Amino acid sequence: MATVPLKQDPTVLAARLTRAAETAAASDLDALLITPGSDLRYLLGAGGESHERLTCLVLPADGTPALVVPKLEAPGYADVPLAELGIEVVTWVDGQDPHGVVAELLGAPSRVALADAMPALHTLPLRGKLPRTEQVLASPVLRELRMRKDATELQALRDAGAAIDRVHARMAEFLKPGRTEAEVGADIEAAILAEGHTEAAFIIVGSGPHGASPHHSLSDRVVERGDVVVIDIGGPIASGYNSDCTRTYAVGEPAQPDVRETYAVLQAAQRAAVDAVRPGVTAESVDAAAREPIAAAGFGENFVHRTGHGIGLDVHEEPYIVGGNELVLEAGMAFSVEPGIYQQGHWGARIEDIVIVTESGVESVNNQPHELVVLPA
Repeated sequence: MATVPLKQDPTVLAARLTRAAETAAASDLDALLITPGSDLRYLLGAGGESHERLTCLVLPADGTPALVVPKLEAPGYADVPLAELGIEVVTWVDGQDPHGVVAELLGAPSRVALADAMPALHTLPLRGKLPRTEQVLASPVLRELRMRKDATELQALRDAGAAIDRVHARMAEFLKPGRTEAEVGADIEAAILAEGHTEAAFIIVGSGPHGASPHHSLSDRVVERGDVVVIDIGGPIASGYNSDCTRTYAVGEPAQPDVRETYAVLQAAQRAAVDAVRPGVTAESVDAAAREPIAAAGFGENFVHRTGHGIGLDVHEEPYIVGGNELVLEAGMAFSVEPGIYQQGHWGARIEDIVIVTESGVESVNNQPHELVVLPA
């Protein structure tokens, strides 16, 4: 089936559709064309992925929206309140041209925006059907909505954060000397599911020198006594909203003599960045708050990525906490704060929380200890 209904409040969905249409109009767009993915899930509460049969929400800046959907998949949208939302359902069958159907619904638009994740399989035929229409990305419109979370979304992020915290709390069960990263990862995946996620979107077990590679995944390297291990894990819960949390562990007393002193720098930097979060400050100022203590301690070149990324229906979305981003933070925005220090060939460490900008400051949805956790060896 192409869709997994989320049973969202129709009034919430109606408000999102209205805001999306209004923002499209303000951006001189005639319509948004949204295929299955996180944008469609946000607007309609319907999950699923694009494939060779086109499903597309045609959301005009002014007019009646329509859902173009293969007839054989239309029953999958039975629980989506399409009629209540004022959305016309337009079905098609194999042998028909669905891209032509979309073009007919649009008429002769000057400018339309396509979902960023729309596959070329559909982007190129739509371009062919609308040769005189300027086609741009929909993200500049939808990010304005999606990065400002409502109360339901924020609660979903809290629930996801609590679920992944429960997995980190069990790490002593899995992370032991003599086990491979892959074996540890398999147990973590089972725990992620057991603690309330629908899947494990990613599992990083970076032991010893592998911890110095920020996006290392899993390998057959055997965890040794004295290893420092970076564990970065997360995934969606039933609402579709994601967790993402990193903690750094030592398997027994760290073998490297510089670990505790260097880790203290990282811990101070992560704390400083979280403390810097509040309405009215810029995204780049939070990034700077994380970098300053690390650079002052001589590890500036060892912090090789942005400080954070937004999170919601996607693990990575707006806003990005990075130098040069002058976006002013507002209440309801949610993102990671995850500085790292990476000693190539030796070890690495990262601390990551998901935080929410509140009316008066900041709230963390992750609450496991930030200290270097030394596990029994």
